[in-house]
Amino acid sequence: MRKIALIEDDADLFALVKYNLEKEGFAFVGSQTGRGVIDLFRREKPDLILLDIMLPDSDGLEICKSIRQHSELAHIPVIFLTARASETDRIVGLELGANDYIVKPFFVRELIARIKIQFRGQVSATRVLKAANLELDRSS
Repeated sequence: MRKIALIEDDADLFALVKYNLEKEGFAFVGSQTGRGVIDLFRREKPDLILLDIMLPDSDGLEICKSIRQHSELAHIPVIFLTARASETDRIVGLELGANDYIVKPFFVRELIARIKIQFRGQVSATRVLKAANLELDRSS
């Protein structure tokens, strides 16, 4: 099960995205502030991070830069969810290391599709499934 981390200060949007991610079968971790999120990511090891840029106590762009500079976290895809919609904002976000940039308001189904795109082509961590004396090698 893939784990998604959401950093979003809007309580209603946080709850909506959490509900839909769990409904789609994703594990969920999150925070409504930017404070301490690098430690959260190191502890929880999410497979993808959804990150707001305009947080009341942090700058999402700076958090993204920190993720990309951290050896344990640099490989994790980051998708910005933000109200900052200008072309310049999008370019800056992508150049700082985001894998995708979604402007609010957005369609939840599109968000889910964009999350799934980030996992396309990745091999599942569990190659061999075992149950009692039966083994299934998913790669052969």
